[in-house]
Amino acid sequence: MKKFFQEIKADIKFKSAGPGQKLTGSVGERAPKEKPNQTAVRQPRQGPTNEAQMAAAAALARLEQKQPKARGPTSQESIRNQVRKELRAEATVSGSTEAPGTNMVPEPREEGSAHLAVPGVCFTCPLTGATLRKDQRDAHIKEAILSHFSTDPVAASIMKIHTFNRDRDKVKLGVDTIAKYLDNICLHPEEEKYRKIKLQNKVFQERINCLEGTHEFFEAIGFQKALLPVPDQEGPEEFYVLSEAAVAEPQSLQRHKDQLLVAEPVRATLARQRRVFRPSPMASQFDLPGDFFNLTAEEIKREQRLRSEAVERLSVLRTKAMREREEQRELRKYTYTLLRVRLPDGCLLQGTFYARERVGALYAFVREALQSDWLPFDLLASGGQKLSEEDSLAFNECGLVPSALLTFSWDAAVLDDIRAAGAEPNSSILKPELLAAIEKLS
Repeated sequence: MKKFFQEIKADIKFKSAGPGQKLTGSVGERAPKEKPNQTAVRQPRQGPTNEAQMAAAAALARLEQKQPKARGPTSQESIRNQVRKELRAEATVSGSTEAPGTNMVPEPREEGSAHLAVPGVCFTCPLTGATLRKDQRDAHIKEAILSHFSTDPVAASIMKIHTFNRDRDKVKLGVDTIAKYLDNICLHPEEEKYRKIKLQNKVFQERINCLEGTHEFFEAIGFQKALLPVPDQEGPEEFYVLSEAAVAEPQSLQRHKDQLLVAEPVRATLARQRRVFRPSPMASQFDLPGDFFNLTAEEIKREQRLRSEAVERLSVLRTKAMREREEQRELRKYTYTLLRVRLPDGCLLQGTFYARERVGALYAFVREALQSDWLPFDLLASGGQKLSEEDSLAFNECGLVPSALLTFSWDAAVLDDIRAAGAEPNSSILKPELLAAIEKLS
């Protein structure tokens, strides 16, 4: 038994000793390692051959081509944070130079400069025919409407309702309510209750009293204010009561109601400010006033909304169609555009348009200036792109903002007829009165 335990101890001691130990020696004693007889002599390293260097360079080039480009932050949150930083930096810097490769916009000039392509954006009042600046149009139209009360109070009150009140939903609700009052009178001419309108009525207060021009309209069509007793009430109430003379002419009430329903706000129309210039090498240069770039309060709100959408838009992958839609949206921030058309004789016809107007408006503008306005012609944008009169595209959708130079071209059949008649295709085609007012483009 004793020998059995000694063998077990020896076996454990042998296993725990590790390599290089004697079974009879101590655990900490290790067998000496053999030393090399002599130090190995280092051979000098030879450089790569020319063929090896060329092969290595080719392999390195292939690796660089396969190497993925550095990518920015990929998480949506990090992208949003980066976009917000860029938007804040852009908002704090005004007048900064645009990055190379972006669409450069002509720098706006101050009004009154002698070199402006157009003095500013102007409008025409449809009531007086006066030419107005952008900041004069609203005040002038209101004054013209108020002065119209002396000649036609019904028409003036209708214009006031539709023009002075900006909330179109409230205007429509109020107009429909007034039309309902008048319909009840026309349908029930013998019913006295329909000829009276209680001014303190909840519907009247919420839908009609809040609109400018409604009281003038009621008085203009024959209603008069009167204090009338109310059953189960101590004091009288104020009512609009239709006069007997107006009741006797239901056709007039029907006509006034129809006028009220179909009326539109009185708005100043954009003045084309047509100008004709002599041939000039500066035809494609546009010095635009600030009116073409300054944004109204509504336009500023729209720009802020678009910038907020940019945060979400840049956080997702975009297809080609999405990018094209975004480019079109960027072009829509312009309200006006100045267009020039180079005619066959080199003269330039210039006009101001809304950026959202259709291409057909430019064709009509050019046709009005031609001696032979019935002959077909084409308008070509830069690069020879033909603009079709039948297209429903707007100028901003065609990239013709905030200014552009186009070329006039006769229809092929017309050009053949001109040459067959022995006439000069490049002769002047404008009306004589326009040629008499031709200017030099400076």
